Amino acid sequence: MKASLILGVIVSQLSLVKGECLPQVDLGYEIHEALKYNETTDLYTFSNIRYAQPPIGDLRFSAPKPPTGRNHVVQKGNGSIIMCPQGSPGWGSANADFGHAFINGNLSDYNYTAEHAAQELTTKKNAQTVLELPQTEDCLFLDVVVPRAVFERRNSKAKKAPVLVWMHGGGYIFGYKNDVVDATDPAGLINASRSDGSDGFIYVSLNYRLGAFGWLAGPSLEAANGTANAGLHDQHLALQWVQKNIHLFGGDPKKVTLSGLSAGGGSTVHHITAYGGKKGPPPFARAFINSPGYFPIGSNFQAENITQYFPKFLNASTIEQARKLPARALMEANVAHTSSVETNFVYGPAVDGDFVPALPGLSLLSGNFHKNIDLLLSQTRYEGGEYSQPFVRTDGDFKSLLHQLYPGIVDEVANIIIKDLYPGKGAVRTIDFMGDSIFACNTNWLARAFSNQTYNMQFNISPPFHAYDESYIWKGYGRNNFGAPVIESLASTWQGYITNFIKIGNPNGRGLPPFPQQGQNASANILTPEGIITGQDSTAGHRCEWLQKGLFV
Repeated sequence: MKASLILGVIVSQLSLVKGECLPQVDLGYEIHEALKYNETTDLYTFSNIRYAQPPIGDLRFSAPKPPTGRNHVVQKGNGSIIMCPQGSPGWGSANADFGHAFINGNLSDYNYTAEHAAQELTTKKNAQTVLELPQTEDCLFLDVVVPRAVFERRNSKAKKAPVLVWMHGGGYIFGYKNDVVDATDPAGLINASRSDGSDGFIYVSLNYRLGAFGWLAGPSLEAANGTANAGLHDQHLALQWVQKNIHLFGGDPKKVTLSGLSAGGGSTVHHITAYGGKKGPPPFARAFINSPGYFPIGSNFQAENITQYFPKFLNASTIEQARKLPARALMEANVAHTSSVETNFVYGPAVDGDFVPALPGLSLLSGNFHKNIDLLLSQTRYEGGEYSQPFVRTDGDFKSLLHQLYPGIVDEVANIIIKDLYPGKGAVRTIDFMGDSIFACNTNWLARAFSNQTYNMQFNISPPFHAYDESYIWKGYGRNNFGAPVIESLASTWQGYITNFIKIGNPNGRGLPPFPQQGQNASANILTPEGIITGQDSTAGHRCEWLQKGLFV
């Protein structure tokens, strides 16, 4: 379980701290000293830099505010683990095991009744484990990892370094900026970026509020003077911090690539469509979006249902009452709420008429988004592989699932999904539906909105499930999430594409196979065990075009 792994790495992370003659940066509101310098990777790490005031008291459930005043004590980060309050999903092993049985051709051996019983026990155990994690509401911090050569010329007239800002995944309910379970140690990718003799790029990772702390929305929240999608506002404030301060580390604020996996990728999509593209230029020039994911919450009805249900876990009746309760009580309620649902993660970005004026697919379809952005998009072949719904046996079961996910769906729309878009028998079709509607179609909508002038990659190495490409992006060696060896030559090529894109907005470069833009034939570079081939993007077609209209939400 992810929570157990996080607990297991805390000690090892703390053991890396080294504090001899380390550099300092004056941020105005504080002086921050590097936590460590790694002689092997030649990287400085500035850890736990505050980018917002503690989101407590009146700021709980509200938009964040930047730090004020001046802290005269030099901040060092101290190597401590800082994570926002975590949730625990109510689904997991039963869904994932069905996907693996499918990909391995062993569906006849899959026993949903037994799997579901085991999952219920695991869910209860995981919920308790999550509450033992070192979480705090005062969690809005970020890290900066910078190559020594880049940092040492920060005050010269030399060209500043490009910047990668990474937002973690976790279904908008779990994860944090040092999420080692996602293999997001930047050293491997930074090292790959220096293979051409350059100094590399600066890496920034950030925390943002999760679950009920960051993703409430709807009239009840507004009545309590809260801010819908506070997590998006956290991310935006962190991006503004980068624009204001990254030059102090040797970075170029005009060469920022925003990136993220899953919820981090889905958040990036929302920053591209933020305010319908009508509120200033975006605080980034490029975006590398990896398996972008979110459950579409497109109506006040949906958002209000979630927001009104949360206080019930607190024996409270309003959000205003919840705001005044102790943090521990809210953490327990957050875990109870997120673990009570077996079909989704409960929370995520919701249409609010402001930051999120419409579902991103609709904003992209209508041209209401930030347009001058270079895009590198990636997905796996079966994004829904571990997000299947094994209880679906019949069309009636499928309709029941749709009503659970989208309470406002009408039968006419549900029948189109069941009979026209995803026909068939059994639960296998839910792999495609969940994969398309939550993850994969987002890349299709982006590509078409940008006139197919995007670079699209697809991971198709078994099992080609959501997030199973992470070892190819970050480490480039060892084993993937499934325990299979990483094909290092392919990982090296993929890293080459990514680092070129971070530097110049184009993945092509010396020694790499050609990477064409998608174009009108919807091409994609496909990562296979045999090598990289150019083929058709699997998201191209009528399914994603229909889902983009949001009629089912």
